[in-house]
Amino acid sequence: MYHTRLQVTCNPDFSEILMAEIAEAGFDTFLETLEGFEAYVEQDHFDQELVDSIKRKYKHVDPLVFAKDRIQKQNWNEEWEKNLEPIIVEDACLIRAEFHKIEKKYPYEIIITPKMSFGTGHHQTTYLMIKNQMKMDHQNKWVMDAGCGTAILSIMAHKLGAAHVEAFDIDDWSTVNGKENIENNACSNITLRQGTVAEMKFERKFDVILANINKNVLLAEMKMYAGYILKGGQLLLSGFYTHDVEDLKYEALKHGFSLISVDEKETWAALLLHKTA
Repeated sequence: MYHTRLQVTCNPDFSEILMAEIAEAGFDTFLETLEGFEAYVEQDHFDQELVDSIKRKYKHVDPLVFAKDRIQKQNWNEEWEKNLEPIIVEDACLIRAEFHKIEKKYPYEIIITPKMSFGTGHHQTTYLMIKNQMKMDHQNKWVMDAGCGTAILSIMAHKLGAAHVEAFDIDDWSTVNGKENIENNACSNITLRQGTVAEMKFERKFDVILANINKNVLLAEMKMYAGYILKGGQLLLSGFYTHDVEDLKYEALKHGFSLISVDEKETWAALLLHKTA
C-alpha cells in the first residue's frame, strides 16, 4: 500500500491555512515539520487540479514550495514522538501520549498515540471540540463521532458519561489507530467502524453528534446528521474557518437546527447546534 506525500515548505504561521485548503483536495493526514508540513493521501486519491490552483492562489507567498512523491505506508509514531507535547484543554483535560509523564492531575485525561490519524488536541479544531464537549451533557447519551480520526472525541464522550458511542472514519489507518486508543483508555462502550455516514447503519438515533471534518463534507452530510439525531439533540461541528460559519449555520438551519453558540480559536471555529424540528 502506497501513499502520495505532498511536502510543503512554508512559514509555520501559514501552515494551518494551507493544510485546510489542501484537505479540500483530498489529503486527509498531516504531519507538521520544521520547514512546514507533509500531507498524505492513499495512493493518488486526490484532486491534482485543485492542488495546482492552490499553488497559483498563493504564488505571492514566500517561501512556498510543493514537492510530491510516493511512499510506502508506514508507522509515523517515531516522528510524532520527536515533536509531540502534551496538551491541556481549559485546565481541565490533559491529552498526552503514553510516553509523557505528567505529575499534575486533571479532571479528565486522554491517552492518544497518533499514527496517521487526525486528532491529537494540537490542532485548534480538536481543541475546540474537546472544550465544547466538556460543556455538553453526555450522561447516558448515545453519541455519534463522524470522521473520528484517533477517536479522541469518542474517548472524551466516554469519560463524560456517554452510554454508547458509534465512531467511524473512511481511513483504514484511523480505524486501527482509533481502536488502539480506545483500548488504551479502557473504553468499553465505543464501536468503531470504517466508512462514511452514508454507508453506516445504526440501531437508533443519537442524542449527540460530533463531527470535526471540513466544511465541504459537513455541508454535504448535514442532511444525514439531521436524520440521525433526536429532536432536542445537540450537534457539535468544527474543522472550518471563522469565515465559513455563516455557510454552516445556513445549511444547519435548513435541516431543523438552531444555533446555541459559536466558539473560535485563532482562525478556526466550532458550532454547537440544537435539533428543534
